[in-house]
Amino acid sequence: MADLQIIGAPQSNYVWASRIAAAEKGVPHTLIPARPHTPEVDGINPFGKIPVMRHGDVQLFETKAICTYIDRAFPGPALMPSDAVGAARVEQWVSAVNTSVDPVMMRRYVIAYFRPRTPDGNPDRAIIDAALPVMPGQFAALDRAVSGGGYLAGDQFTLAECMLVPMLFYLSRMPESGEMLRSTSHLWAYLERQLARSSIKETTPDVIGHLPRRPDWWAR
Repeated sequence: MADLQIIGAPQSNYVWASRIAAAEKGVPHTLIPARPHTPEVDGINPFGKIPVMRHGDVQLFETKAICTYIDRAFPGPALMPSDAVGAARVEQWVSAVNTSVDPVMMRRYVIAYFRPRTPDGNPDRAIIDAALPVMPGQFAALDRAVSGGGYLAGDQFTLAECMLVPMLFYLSRMPESGEMLRSTSHLWAYLERQLARSSIKETTPDVIGHLPRRPDWWAR
């Protein structure tokens, strides 16, 4: 059988999401580290973004397409419900996480800590402070979503978790978002449960040296 290759920077939340999907399905895969706009990536994605995927003659870009392919091409636990309503609810949350949560919490807030464009390399407080007022409402919406069945869209692990959990992991390690997350009624416990899953533990990137100093409350 052809080797499933996921290509991109291991620290990317979307590369990680794709790897979680593979691990949930029990599909061995090879991670090929590559930055955006490198030849390996540009050869598959005309927009140069990561991740990209190669499986024999199949080449794909865009995380949702990659995860959907992995779910449908391989046996193992389904990551999408088979019924129309259940599938639509998962799609709803995949879209919401990617179009509402990621642009604010990852592209703006987290990136302002990880890769600031400030002259001195310190976190970009202007971007961080602009994102902070939006974040409590987003955390509250996610907290409500997981308060029922324990998952974003029902009572089982789905592609919505693949997308969200890497974001929450990074947010848990940032100062302000970590405090917000820990103060939620359900979302913090949800994250701890997901981080204990073997698929997530096996694929967690080695990013500790690149993170800000952990808050004191993380020592647990």
